[in-house]
Amino acid sequence: MTGRLYGVGLGPGDPELITRKAARLIESADVIAFHAGVGKTSNARTIAADLIPTTAMEEELRYPVTTGTTSHPGGYAGAMAEFYESCASRLAAHLSAGRTVVVLAEGDPLFYGSFMYLHDRLADRFETEVVPGVPAFAAATAVLASPLVRQTDVLTVLPGTLPVPELARRLADTDGAIIMKLGRRFPGVVDALRQAGRLEHALYVERASMPAERWMPVVDVDPASVPYFSLIVVPGDTLADDPTGRRGSAPVEQRAPASVSKPSHPVVEVRAQRASKPHPLRVIGLGPGPDRWLTPEATAALADVDHVIGYAPYVNRVPQREGLTRHASGNTVEVDRARHALTLAQGGEKVAVVSGGDAGVFGMASAVLEAAADFPDVPIEVLPGVSAVQAVAARAGAPIGADFAVVSLSDRLKPWPVIERRLHAIAEADLVLAVYNPASRSRTTQVADLQKLFLEHRSPDTVVVVGRDVGRAEESLTVTTLAELEADTIDMKCLLILGASSTRVTAAGQVWTPRFVESE
Repeated sequence: MTGRLYGVGLGPGDPELITRKAARLIESADVIAFHAGVGKTSNARTIAADLIPTTAMEEELRYPVTTGTTSHPGGYAGAMAEFYESCASRLAAHLSAGRTVVVLAEGDPLFYGSFMYLHDRLADRFETEVVPGVPAFAAATAVLASPLVRQTDVLTVLPGTLPVPELARRLADTDGAIIMKLGRRFPGVVDALRQAGRLEHALYVERASMPAERWMPVVDVDPASVPYFSLIVVPGDTLADDPTGRRGSAPVEQRAPASVSKPSHPVVEVRAQRASKPHPLRVIGLGPGPDRWLTPEATAALADVDHVIGYAPYVNRVPQREGLTRHASGNTVEVDRARHALTLAQGGEKVAVVSGGDAGVFGMASAVLEAAADFPDVPIEVLPGVSAVQAVAARAGAPIGADFAVVSLSDRLKPWPVIERRLHAIAEADLVLAVYNPASRSRTTQVADLQKLFLEHRSPDTVVVVGRDVGRAEESLTVTTLAELEADTIDMKCLLILGASSTRVTAAGQVWTPRFVESE
């Protein structure tokens, strides 16, 4: 009969925060396992020391490397993978012998904890149970004795090891935040807080619940003094400044309109007297994805605005910086989004509305101009970007080297019969066709309908290009024919190019359409 494996959370450091269940399991264990840093005493064992029975066998799992260099041929990742395999083998031997094994874990075992790597390797072979522990951030907020988040506030837990731009973006997009894994990353974390406009109220907590605990504003911390057992709390309590003092009973603050997500810090009030006339509202195409496809004009414009507004995945592509407020929203509220941007611009704010690809190709430019009728004083500037059809065509060769048409298969803003009439006209005119929005989870038959319709007018061997995630790491490009197109494999990440009768494929597999057309 095999033994049982327990991952036991010990809490943040104070032995009195160990749960009764955790204490009972430790006191009855056959084997106590614990991790230890290079050249360091195990903090987990120190916390549980008074509970470990003298009869228990102990397994010290000492890391081969933490933040230093390693000569392992697989680098840090290879060294750690080999270490966890070795640890799992040692514990498996005890479990196979029928012993109860308790792995001590600081905080909670599955919250940035090393136990999870043992769980990955052993849970499918041995009976396993995880005992939760008080996480370090809960102890830190208790030290501060100040609400972290309240009611509908959003809390985000972030590792300080994230790249600074990504960390800044996520800090700007949440109400409250916890930043862990500081140490030598602390200066970069401070930079990210500054870029996100969250530095002023960020609090540093060190060794929460331990005898040496301390806390202070992040701006007062000496970067050279930051240990492993530290984290940053960014309060997101929206009622903290409630002038009525009704902190526990005040109603939820007035939120932004449903079409616009609430920014991470209070929206800058529109200052009517800030400028004698509104700044131009810039509508910017970000290109299909890679930063190298973002134009210098767009880059300069984004560096000059105070607000960026758009569909969340596009807003997320704009680097966070100090003084920038980002307003992300869903995918079906374009006009509401445009009105929000125009309102800010009318009040003297510098605002950019962003779109993927080119803002004028099924993007936000049209929605902004539609809404602008109610804001006649706000100038509109549309900055071009590389469109998705250009990107896919360039990857394929030159399929749109002659006359071509562009159609969106989405019937959200136009009825399908209208789309069908246009497709018939394009097919009869023998134009190359670029297809945006070919399919979605709710639109699963339109590509097949398009294929059937075109086969009424075009040869089955008409060239078809399928570009998926072009410009991104998952990019793929497929050259096929109209007859062999697998319609059920197409989704919203794809853009299709259906060739004309003259479209050709070179011996090297590149697709091109001649500029000349023979007389009929």
